Amino acid sequence: MILLGLTGSIGMGKSTVAAMFAEEGVPVFDADAAVHHLQGPGGRVVAAIEAAFPGTTGAGGVDRPALSAAVLGDRHAIRRLEAIVHPAVAEERAAFIAAHADVPIVLLDVPLLFETGGDRAVDAVVVVSAAPDVQRARVLARPGMTAAKLDAILARQMPDAEKRARADHIIATDVPLAETRAAVQRVIACVRSSEGR
Repeated sequence: MILLGLTGSIGMGKSTVAAMFAEEGVPVFDADAAVHHLQGPGGRVVAAIEAAFPGTTGAGGVDRPALSAAVLGDRHAIRRLEAIVHPAVAEERAAFIAAHADVPIVLLDVPLLFETGGDRAVDAVVVVSAAPDVQRARVLARPGMTAAKLDAILARQMPDAEKRARADHIIATDVPLAETRAAVQRVIACVRSSEGR
């Protein structure tokens, strides 16, 4: 099995590209979806998050806006939160990989792949990228997003140029969708051919 890591900064189109890999038959582990599941009603990290950040959970699980307000801009709080969430996500990822042990390629969609050292656990890294003005316009169009919040998120993420420099494959999303899809297909073909060597 070849493990591909998919990453990209906020607003780069990573979800769109992950969906394209899935449409090509590549199983996709979505780290963000795993976090939502773990933090949802009855999720197994909810009690630990409430203990660390009182008042940030309720009957529906983690109150994401309240938790975001509790940790945003506080490096120590973010580290405490990551120490709760990251090991649980790693367990979910390991179970996903084990469940797909018979497939040639598995894609791990991890927003903070480089930042968390996850790139060392994959065979190749795919970085999704777009021009800064396209990225900013996409993110600021999201409900509840502000320029200040975007800047705080970007400050926690490795710069796009550095991600691209460390990538094995780069997929542009500020081009027509057909071009992005063709790039996805090229990556899959390249990985399959290297696996066959």
